[in-house]
Amino acid sequence: MRTLIVTAFTSLDGVVEAPGGEPGYRNAGWTFQDIAFDPAVYEIKGREMGETTALLLGRTSYEAFAPVWPTMDDFAAYNAMPRYVVSTTLEHDDARWPATILRSVDDVAALKETAGGPIAVHGSATLGASLADAGLVDRYHLLVFPVLLGAGKRLFSTTDKDKQLLTVRESQTYPNGITKLVYDVVR
Repeated sequence: MRTLIVTAFTSLDGVVEAPGGEPGYRNAGWTFQDIAFDPAVYEIKGREMGETTALLLGRTSYEAFAPVWPTMDDFAAYNAMPRYVVSTTLEHDDARWPATILRSVDDVAALKETAGGPIAVHGSATLGASLADAGLVDRYHLLVFPVLLGAGKRLFSTTDKDKQLLTVRESQTYPNGITKLVYDVVR
């Protein structure tokens, strides 16, 4: 079975919305504001790209990334690997960044059963929460920023469900206050 990894930049209060400056959110770009840049923090992002064998995205993130990521040399490995987008409304993929469209979390469960290495979910807050609620997430790669944002899309849903235990695989706090947390989901 393939490992499904949800990777996210998150505020301490769990907001994952618009970390890179996407329009429509009052705190857009919060990862780049008021916090000193430390390249060591982002080592995990390079490692993720090297270990990931497929990308899984929700429709909103896919539509935001498709016009941009194919032109970014920093994402060459992601641009070369298979991509999947989970959507009930997307009619076709974007020719600039082709992807296979999956229609449900059941389709994601079937994808996890195929041969191959880790699948990473980038952005895609709604999808990540749905996958967690369905018990499909195996690992979390989180960069927790020392900010409180209040309103915004959250990493985790508010669904009433059984407690889910996690095991710390890796953690580190950097001089700029960002904390890397890597958790495995206990099954």
